Amino acid sequence: MRAALWRSASFVGRTVRGEWYGIVVDPVRQLVRRGLSGLTLAFVAAFGVIFFHALAQRPTGAVVVRVLGGVNADLPLWLALLRTPVSLYVPALDLPVWAGITQLFLAFALAELILGRTRTLVVSYATTLAGTLMVRVMIALGAGWGGLGLPPGIGRVLDTGPSAAVVGLFTYVAVVRRAPVVFALTSGSMVWESVAVPNLAGREHLIAIGVAILLALRGRARSRSRLFAGLRRARGVRGGDPAPLQRGIRHPDHLCEHPE
Repeated sequence: MRAALWRSASFVGRTVRGEWYGIVVDPVRQLVRRGLSGLTLAFVAAFGVIFFHALAQRPTGAVVVRVLGGVNADLPLWLALLRTPVSLYVPALDLPVWAGITQLFLAFALAELILGRTRTLVVSYATTLAGTLMVRVMIALGAGWGGLGLPPGIGRVLDTGPSAAVVGLFTYVAVVRRAPVVFALTSGSMVWESVAVPNLAGREHLIAIGVAILLALRGRARSRSRLFAGLRRARGVRGGDPAPLQRGIRHPDHLCEHPE
């Protein structure tokens, strides 16, 4: 019994220690090395939400915000796709904006420092777009289908804005860095919220979580494949037979047949 408890405690300790280094220590080191330029996407996202929130406080501004970034399933698909990038910066007016900005800044800052700008943009857009498209599929199914379908009236409800991207980024980082605590605090809480208070936002959050997990697992598989390929090449250089190279030198017409 004591041995089992000790193994469990040791496993938890190693997991928390690894998560601390992967989620806190390494990003802080990246921030010290890169400076504020490592938070470019986080600042852009935060300032974008502040700008659109301030603009939406006036009636005319609210119309402008809705025209530029308001996405719902009743829109033509081409128009929804055109507005989706801007919708990342349009906050839900019925939620506290400053709490949302804090979560948005942390998600983009952590992702940019760990994943880089390109992958951060891809994950945030992919998770948001997946939610937008899947809502259309659910409405097309209609009410029923084991709770998967949605009534047509949902098509007039606005999408979640930046929250799907925030959930997707936290989930992706948690899977890539093997951080169960971060996963439980973000993705786990979203799952619980969608069960306790079922609504459109909860469904889109679940879709964002699923897409982020798939993208993260695919990215880890590709990284593992590149690592193994690099190890095989290194072993071939250290202990391989130089005959193929010699044959390539002797017979330049057939060099392409022996690329190694």
